[in-house]
Amino acid sequence: MKKYQAQDIEQFWYKKWEEAGYFAPTGNGTPFSIAIPPPNVTGTLHMGHAFQHSLVDSMIRFHRMKGDNTLWQMGTDHAGIATQLIVTEQLAAEGIKPTDLGREKFLEKVWDWKEHSGGTISKQLRRLGASLHWDTERFTLDEGLSRAVLEVFVRLHEEGLIYRGKRLVNWDPVLKSSISDLEVESEEENGHLWHFRYPLTDSPDEFLVVATTRPETLLGDSAVAVHPDDDRYRALVGKTVQLPLTGRTIPIIADHYVDPEFGSGCVKITPAHDFNDYDVGNRHDLALTNIFNDDASLNDDVPAKYRGMDRYEARTAVVSDIEALGLLDQIEDHKLVIPRGERSGVPVEPYLSDQWFVKVGPLADPAIKAVEDGEIEFIPKQAENIYFAWMRDIKDWCISRQQWWGHRIPAWYDNDGNVYVGRSEQEAREQNKLDPDLTLTQDEDVLDTWFSSALWTFSTLGWPDDTVELRTFHSTDLMVTGYDIISIWVSKMIMMTLKFVGEVPFKKVYIHGLITDAEGQKMSKSKGNGLDPMDIIDGVSIDELVRKRTENLMQPRMAKRIEKATRKEFPEGIRAYGTDPLRFTFYSIASSARTIRFDMSRVEGYRNFCNKLWNAANFVFMNTENFDHEAERKTSVVDRWILTEFQKTTDAVNLAMETNRYDLAAKAIYEFVWDEFCDWYVELSKPLLSSETASSQIQAGTRYTLLSMLESILRLSHPFLPFITEEIWQQLPVSIRGSNSTIMLQPYPERNDQLVDENSLADVAWLKQVVTATRNIRGEMDISLAKPIPVLFHHTDASDRVRLEENRDLLTFLINPEELKLTDDNEVLPISSTYLVGNMQVLVPMAGLIDKAAELARLDKEIIRKERERDRADGKINNQNFVAKAPAEVVEKEREKVDALASAIEKLVEQKSRIASL
Repeated sequence: MKKYQAQDIEQFWYKKWEEAGYFAPTGNGTPFSIAIPPPNVTGTLHMGHAFQHSLVDSMIRFHRMKGDNTLWQMGTDHAGIATQLIVTEQLAAEGIKPTDLGREKFLEKVWDWKEHSGGTISKQLRRLGASLHWDTERFTLDEGLSRAVLEVFVRLHEEGLIYRGKRLVNWDPVLKSSISDLEVESEEENGHLWHFRYPLTDSPDEFLVVATTRPETLLGDSAVAVHPDDDRYRALVGKTVQLPLTGRTIPIIADHYVDPEFGSGCVKITPAHDFNDYDVGNRHDLALTNIFNDDASLNDDVPAKYRGMDRYEARTAVVSDIEALGLLDQIEDHKLVIPRGERSGVPVEPYLSDQWFVKVGPLADPAIKAVEDGEIEFIPKQAENIYFAWMRDIKDWCISRQQWWGHRIPAWYDNDGNVYVGRSEQEAREQNKLDPDLTLTQDEDVLDTWFSSALWTFSTLGWPDDTVELRTFHSTDLMVTGYDIISIWVSKMIMMTLKFVGEVPFKKVYIHGLITDAEGQKMSKSKGNGLDPMDIIDGVSIDELVRKRTENLMQPRMAKRIEKATRKEFPEGIRAYGTDPLRFTFYSIASSARTIRFDMSRVEGYRNFCNKLWNAANFVFMNTENFDHEAERKTSVVDRWILTEFQKTTDAVNLAMETNRYDLAAKAIYEFVWDEFCDWYVELSKPLLSSETASSQIQAGTRYTLLSMLESILRLSHPFLPFITEEIWQQLPVSIRGSNSTIMLQPYPERNDQLVDENSLADVAWLKQVVTATRNIRGEMDISLAKPIPVLFHHTDASDRVRLEENRDLLTFLINPEELKLTDDNEVLPISSTYLVGNMQVLVPMAGLIDKAAELARLDKEIIRKERERDRADGKINNQNFVAKAPAEVVEKEREKVDALASAIEKLVEQKSRIASL
């Protein structure tokens, strides 16, 4: 085979697989199904997606090779807000507003964009090797799923579990829509804490001091709250204060929500603009005063001066007017968490508006019980604590969004505001026996994207119809997702599926951590540390990488900082590694940790692993060109050993996959392929293939073992390295691989006890230890591999002597000995470097091999050189000026350098001691 080049094989094989229909369920075997968490139709593959889908694909390929009737259901989400925003921005570039077109024309534009530009994520999933069943791909706005959404809405409404009401929601003033918690990004920012004096109504010269991060919301205050056990204010509870600037008086109330240690111990309560205050307001029946319009400007419920002001303009005006009244106590610098809309980037407002809600309490109880009873298993188990905490304190779910792209709410209003719900306007009229001439207008809002996604596992299989697919593949077997999705999606799927299908949506939920950079930092635009999986697969120039990391950054200094760091980290850009090394990296780091560090050096290492496998395959093919399947064969101890090791590895990988330990599966494969097969078996096979040292039967046995073991390795590795394994497997003789047209439909390896030979493990372990001992002595004494060395075996038992004779040819090939000699127990031994193998001593006499005095002098010089180097680095990290001025990563590298040099010096001293003792 030619040199391994991922780009030469990956797209070729994926196209072959897809065209041949290999991703479809076979119709035979035990059903095994996974529904892909539907990626946004607007989306591109980020590191979290690539990680997640790599894990799932390995599980799908594993079960497909196990002979299961395997389905990985593909589909995409219409991504309501994101998609509408993209098309809106495109129209804005042409000077067109959505309202200029009207709803229907605008939706035509969105559908057109979806058809022509919305397929990026699907192309990228193919590049990742995801073996999805594309033929049954679904879309949350397709006809079938839209019917399912309609059915669920109407049924829930008929049971009183969907209602319309005025509630506090996350409101994006740019989108002018409510948004879900997942669409809110909260980060700590620098701000201020303003302390205002509120005069007591019956004693205007006395004040309560309240602190706020949002002065403009003073205009909507409904109360001042104190802790009921706070002796400072106990006597004031029930009295009132004058609300500055408004002419209103508001009550002083007692509530345990208040922290008496924070600030003055008095808190202003604004129920219409703070979620905690809303709860306090409900407990005390306080007025809900909404002071904002839908664009976050101030409305007519505030004094005339502030009406129409932007919220931040109003903030400045309120602070100025409070100060003019002598009611500004102090202003403090203060760090606070600001919630911003994921799409718009502007601060989100808790906003009181008319919305549609799902009453989730009756749905939550059976969903909690399903996990408590073990019908659904969370992996890791502690992840279920997040689920229980959310479900046991769950609030009604706001499902309406103020936009046009999505499932329009099936509700119609008459001119008096009465609402009628139905699967169609006609049904709504018939069920409510309405006058045919009564004018009805459909609700303008659409449903939250998560509403349709909550039905995903069963709607994609044909529900509400009783389809063969639904009966065969539901409940699905596994859902792979992140911690942040447990409350926002996993919980909703469990509730909705139990309600409408009567069974759980999935049997297991595997929760993975957040992919971070190598330092454990979250990948983000502002940090400039993000990686694009497609750049790792295809490669990217340094200039293009800098452009991607700095585009759309508003702060030039930040852009320069990121460019400098990027050019330092990737001076030549990112080379094209291909898909398999990236996937194997993901498996290797797939632990149960909440954060998972991604280091490019691992990708480099696993590309080397792919090269190692490729080169081993080349060795096998070159040495088995004239392989005769019918030739008489005899297995050597080395053949029996590698076959036994493979059974152990097969056991480990199967167990790892059955328990979702992708990291352990990758570790077992890597260690077997690299350490046992490539580093030992391939080397040990070389003398066995020589007619000078082995019989024709042994040679035939070794050739067969090389080929059959390579074929087994490829099948074992295929779920993790799909492309390189297919490419190599296709080169194998049909007599070895069979007549099947693809490796992905071959049986997955399982332990075969008939191939286990425990004696061979002990025999080859002895052989490896002897070889390793002599190699270590060569390394320590700086003796060239080309120089023959005498090797003595002392204090041997009967098994040592038998193994020496049986493996003399192998030892001669691997050690390059001058002689291999058994000694008598009473024999006086020459000065030697010695290693123990069990109770046996392996000795290499030093006479004639090294100049002791010269070697000791060389080691002394090397120790002094490294000590000086260590002292220089140590001086830096103990220099406070250096530590204060140097970047943290530079200081850390100097510390690592000190540790590495100290370790190197220790080894040199040990080596000197050994030579001195000779």
